[in-house]
Amino acid sequence: MIIMGIDPGLAATGYGVVEKAGGRLRSIAFGGINTSSREPLSSRLDKIYCEVKGLIERYGPDLVVLEELFFNTNARSAMVVGQARGGIILAAAHAGVMVEEYTPLQVKQTLVGHGRADKRQVEYMVRTLLHIEGDIGSSHASDALALAICHAHSERMRGRLEDAMQDKTAQKKPAHKKRNVQ
Repeated sequence: MIIMGIDPGLAATGYGVVEKAGGRLRSIAFGGINTSSREPLSSRLDKIYCEVKGLIERYGPDLVVLEELFFNTNARSAMVVGQARGGIILAAAHAGVMVEEYTPLQVKQTLVGHGRADKRQVEYMVRTLLHIEGDIGSSHASDALALAICHAHSERMRGRLEDAMQDKTAQKKPAHKKRNVQ
């Protein structure tokens, strides 16, 4: 399974592509899409859309994973990030790729074990889990890889839960008895 994580932003959008084969994860690519504040909003959104569409075409992910929109104190920046997310979701939809979302808390809990982890801790775990030797280059790319890892681990857990539920259901089914009808 190929998972593409995307950390949306108007100035800087990070991406990370991870391959999940069995229980192993491998980084395929990561980087960023940067736009200039000197450009009109429509041009910046178009650039994000076109580059994400190109990345989807290049790497052929089975799924795109986005960070769920988080409203903090600055509603304006949340709105701008929401617009960038819209372009990303549209690029995935046009490519026929499903989109999943995770909150920053879910990602941090999955990778580090607690939701208050800082960016350095998350990047350390990303580099460790994906066996990346050097610097990732940006926190946005690191966050995008973290999103992909989070989904890979969540998918694994979902599979285990489904298997356990099927086993439990199979144990509860009564055996059919033949009745003697005279």
